[in-house]
Amino acid sequence: MSDLENKVAYVTGAASGIGRATARALAREGARLMIVDSNAEGLEAVRAELADGGADVAKSVIDISDPAAVTRSIEAAVSRFGRLDLAHNNAAIMGPIAPLIDYPLDAARRLFDVNVFGLFHCLQAQIRVMEPQGSGSIVNTASVSGVHAVPMISIYTATKHAVIGLTKSAAVEYSVKGIRVNCVCPGFIVTDMTSGRFDAETEAVLAAQHPIGRFGQPEEIAETIVFLLSDKASFTTGSAVFADGGQTI
Repeated sequence: MSDLENKVAYVTGAASGIGRATARALAREGARLMIVDSNAEGLEAVRAELADGGADVAKSVIDISDPAAVTRSIEAAVSRFGRLDLAHNNAAIMGPIAPLIDYPLDAARRLFDVNVFGLFHCLQAQIRVMEPQGSGSIVNTASVSGVHAVPMISIYTATKHAVIGLTKSAAVEYSVKGIRVNCVCPGFIVTDMTSGRFDAETEAVLAAQHPIGRFGQPEEIAETIVFLLSDKASFTTGSAVFADGGQTI
């Protein structure tokens, strides 16, 4: 039996990409799930797929940049399942591809609203439930862009640096209370968010940065996330774990 059997998991950005792959992997391990996304149609498709496979799953259609919506969503998860054991905070946006000096201010603010403050809202609501329980495991999706830079995505890069900082800060404060907090730093992963965003020349440069010789798939990142959420990673907290095909080498 998996140590995730019957654990209650909350997964944001679950309608596609890494979030969807993580939801599938957690369902495979027997977890009960509240899946979250702003894409109602995509989220319902994932919910139906998991339910048809026998998973105990509910959905919550919200924009995580809205703190009240996040709180209601967490409350709905606890009302449905009775507790909250695991969280994968994955929802994020990439924003425009543009030089720093031309980057639109409204787009920059939106990236911080979702990628940083959205994560902040989720962490607050999740930890408020987990702290009285004395247990919990949280994994945030950061990026290799959290430790180095790729041209033309300066604000996305800044937000992912912030994700790593929030992860470490939360771990310092709450690990002693039984709540482990880690983040995963994927390399270039083939998802709806990344596909077609870069020209062929940029993609060739990015591909050459991966010693493993290819881009990654969402399912490969999901397996790392499931490990970090599980008791197999019981002594791991505050870590930024790289699943990047060697890109940061």
